[in-house]
Amino acid sequence: MNTNTGKVTLVGAGPGDPELLTLKALKAIQGASLLLVDDLVSHEVVAHAPKTARVVYVGKRGGCKSTPQAFIEKLMLMAAREGESVVRLKGGDPFIFGRGGEEVEHLRAAGVQVEVINGITAGLAAATALGVPLTHRDHAQGAIFLTGHAQKGSQAPDWQSLAATARDARLTLVIYMGVSSAHRIQQDLLAALPAATPVAVVQRASLPDQRHAVTTLGELATTIEREGLASPSVIVVGDVVQGVAAAAVAVDKARAA
Repeated sequence: MNTNTGKVTLVGAGPGDPELLTLKALKAIQGASLLLVDDLVSHEVVAHAPKTARVVYVGKRGGCKSTPQAFIEKLMLMAAREGESVVRLKGGDPFIFGRGGEEVEHLRAAGVQVEVINGITAGLAAATALGVPLTHRDHAQGAIFLTGHAQKGSQAPDWQSLAATARDARLTLVIYMGVSSAHRIQQDLLAALPAATPVAVVQRASLPDQRHAVTTLGELATTIEREGLASPSVIVVGDVVQGVAAAAVAVDKARAA
C-alpha cells in the first residue's frame, strides 16, 4: 500500500444547476478516481466524472438518515492513502455549512494533501434567482449567513441579537436550514425587526423545480406552511427583498382584478 500519495479535493458543486459549476471544479471531477457525493448534488454534475471512477453517495440532509461524518472522513483517508484521487463533491460551497472545515482538519492532521475548490453557495443562488442582491448601497451594507439548524447539544443562534444587529447595521439575513424552525426564528426576529420586513423563501434554488414565496416577517411561518415549502430552502430577510415583494403584490392585484 502506498502511504499518503493520494490527494483529496473538496469540491463545491454549487446550488444544483450544472451550468453554475466552475471550470476548476469540472477539472477536478474529471480527474477523480473516487467521488464521494452529497445528496443535493445533481446527476448532471456527477456525469462529468470519468467512466472508470467509483461514485459513492454519502448523502447528508437535515431530518433524514445520513451517512455518519466519521465514516465519510475514514473513506477519504483510506482512499487517499491508497493513492487515489478523491473528490468530495458537496452541494453549494464546502466552507459554508458544508462541514468542509472539519474534513480539512481531519485530513491535514493525518498528513493527507487536501485542496478546496469553492462553489456558488445556495444563499447567493437563492437571492439571485429572484433578482435580489444581498447587498445594495441603499438597502444593505452587508449580509450575514446563518444556519437555523444548530448542532445537537449546541446553542441556537441568538436571533433577537442578530435581528437588532441587522436593523442597526442594515444587513441582510440569509438563513439556511431554517424552514423547520421558522416559527421560532420569526418570533425572535420580530423582537427587533418590523413585521413588515420583506422576506423571501426559496426552495431548491437554481433547479428546474425551484419554488419560492415572497412575504413579510410577520407572515413567514404562515406562508411556509400555506405554500408547502420544505428543505432545502433558504430564507432571505431584509429590505433588499422589497423590490421583488412589490412586484409580487402588483401581480396579485392584477390577478384579483
